[in-house]
Formats: sequence, C-alpha cells, structure tokens
Amino acid sequence: MRTVTLKRVVVTGLGALTPIGNDVETFWNNLKAGVGGAGPITKFDTTEFKTKFACEVKGFDVEKYMEKKEARKMDCFTQYAMVAAQEAVQHAGLDKEGIDKTKIGVIWASGNGGMLTFEEQIVEFTQANFVPKFNPFFIPKLICDIAAGQIAMKYGFMGVNFCTVSACASSTSALVDAFNYIRLGKANAIVAGGSEAPVTRAGIAGFNALKALSTRNDDAEHASRPFDALRDGFVMGEGAGAIILEEYEHAVARGATIYGEMIGGAMTCDAYHLTATHPEGMGARLGMEQALEDAEITPTDVDYINSHTTSTPVGDLSELKAIVAAFGDHTPKLNISATKSMTGHLLGAAGAIEAIACIKATQEDIIPPTINTLSLGEGIPTNLNLTLGKAQQRVVNIAMSNTFGFGGHNAIVVFKKYKS
Repeated sequence: MRTVTLKRVVVTGLGALTPIGNDVETFWNNLKAGVGGAGPITKFDTTEFKTKFACEVKGFDVEKYMEKKEARKMDCFTQYAMVAAQEAVQHAGLDKEGIDKTKIGVIWASGNGGMLTFEEQIVEFTQANFVPKFNPFFIPKLICDIAAGQIAMKYGFMGVNFCTVSACASSTSALVDAFNYIRLGKANAIVAGGSEAPVTRAGIAGFNALKALSTRNDDAEHASRPFDALRDGFVMGEGAGAIILEEYEHAVARGATIYGEMIGGAMTCDAYHLTATHPEGMGARLGMEQALEDAEITPTDVDYINSHTTSTPVGDLSELKAIVAAFGDHTPKLNISATKSMTGHLLGAAGAIEAIACIKATQEDIIPPTINTLSLGEGIPTNLNLTLGKAQQRVVNIAMSNTFGFGGHNAIVVFKKYKS
C-alpha cells in the first residue's frame, strides 16, 4: 500500500495586471491606499447601455510585452495572462537555465475566455450575410484553455497544463488544483492564476440583463460599495493575477525567494440556484470549514479574510452569515475586507489577485481596506471589523480568500506567513 507524504507548498513569484496597477507593487500600494479603479468605459460606445462604467486596466500597451504579430493571435484575456505570468515567472526565476521544465506546469483559469474575439467574429459573420469567412485564429483565440497553453509554450513548461472554469471561483480553483498537484509530488512548480477581459458590449449587456451590475452611472467612482445599504450590484473589472506555487525543498535548493506559504484549500457547491448564493451561505460555510481542516488549523488561527463580497444585496449578507457560522466567537476578532471595492469584480481572475492581496498582507502585516461603504446595509452585523475606509495594521499570520461563482461554485484558499 502506497503511503503519501504531503509536501510543503510555498509562493515564489507573483504577477498582477489590474484596474489599479499593472504590476504587483503598484497594485498592492494602491490597494493599501484605498485607490478605486472605476471610471467610464472607454472600450466602446455606452450610449445605449444601462451601465456605462467599469474597472478597466489602464495604460496597457501590449506591444511593450510582445511583438504585434504575436499579440494579434491572442484575445485580450490571453494577452493579460501572458503579462501577469511574465512578471511572476521572472519574479520566481523560473525562466533561468538549469531548471527541469518537465516538472513545471501551468493551471490557468478564465470564466469566459475570448469574449471580445467571439463578439467581433459573430458581428462580422452577420454583417457579411452569414458567409462563413472566419479568422483562422478564431477558435484558438476563443477557447478558455489557450492562455495556459500560450504560457507553457513561451517558457517550455512541459508539466501539467489545463484550464479551470468555475465562473468567478475559477482562479481560486486553479490555485487549489496547483496546490494539490505539488503537495502530491506531481510537479515541482506551477504557474497558477487567471485572466479575464469581459469589458465588452456583450459582457456588459449580458450582466445587465441578469441585473447583476451596478447602474450608478452618476457616481461610478463609488459604485462598488460592499456591505453598504445602497449597494446595487457589482462593478465589472478586468485583468490577471499569477502566482508561482512551488514545492518547498525545490525552492530552497535553487535559492528562490519565498514570499508565503499555501497551507490549505477547498471547493464546494451551494447546489441551490443558477446565479444566487445560498441565503444562509451553507456552501460557503462548508468550504471555509473544509479549508480550515485541510490546513490543519482552527478558526482562531485566522487573522484576515479577503471576502468575495461583490456589492450585491443577497451575496454580501449571505457570505457574512457563512463567516459567522464558520468562525463563531472568533469572527469579531477577524479583519474582513472586500478589495473588490477598489478593483471591481474580475470574474474568473478575481481569486488570483485577491490571493496576492492575502500573501502581501502576511508579508507586511497590513490589511487592505474596504472603501465606499458609508452606511451598513440591513442585516450586516455591526460588531465585525470590515476594515472600512482605510488599511489597518495588525500581525497577519494566516489569511483566507473566498471566491464564489454562478452555478454555486465555492473555492477557498489559505495562506500563511512564511517561516523557514
């Protein structure tokens, strides 16, 4: 009978491309400072749209990162993935000689894939009277798994390679999968994360049809307002986050800098509703409890929770109910913050950038704030530390990140301050 000894998994690289910063340092500094990323949509004419704003990536020039010829073969979500992965890979030194690339993998997430590519090609198809003259790169630009393939091809990573799709929990699911592959000894390191580029006509109109997006067009800057009495939906975001997870001994042997440690993760399902969270947060509670068990810690060990909180009336409250149920008397001692108040909701990429926020919080002992919350909504507990208004300093030994997706998907990860 085979006995498996689980290996230790550490973080050796980070990469970010977000609405509040196009690299990890800028993203983190703006997050701590409470800088919001919302503004008028610049990618298309919003005259006929209910929502006219989003959290767009700003000042992005793909030709700073790759040749124009290569960029044209990629949808925007893949371009974003390549940029975030490049920062993380270089950060970790995985692009150096002498590394066994057959044991390095890529698990990359996207909930939507090439939305802009699909939209543009179908518009051209209909305008051409349905004559099928599609771009030969239509399918390779569209499919969700192509970002993982492109990253692997660039660096020659021949290990495990696939895409996780669990709506807004997608990139957290990628982190959980990567964590398990490494601790089971099936990979030495994995580039894990996610990317989304949903600020398109179809993306905005589609989520408007679901009544999921805020329509606070007269005050876009403050529209993402978690827990607030006047919250009316989430603000669409875009970008990418990449995390290098690596087996501890492998990282030490090659002299890598270690930024944190991943100690647990879990995935569950609400099994309740197509788009709504369970009103009592049953699936989320189960996920948090399983993540604690997987990490071999108790609720009292956790210092910070980066909540999924998107500024929807039902979702914000149900998540807090789940946290209170899972953490009991320890809940008021936690710091909880909703960084989507600054970044907007990056859909399938949200979990990756929020995991980076957790890792940085354990490094610097700083909790990024929840901004734009002026008056707590009905039912929101008043005895919880929601880190309102500005960042707070405290020792952060363990941080948890929650992500939930349409279909009832829940994914939770736990990170620990690194100690050799």
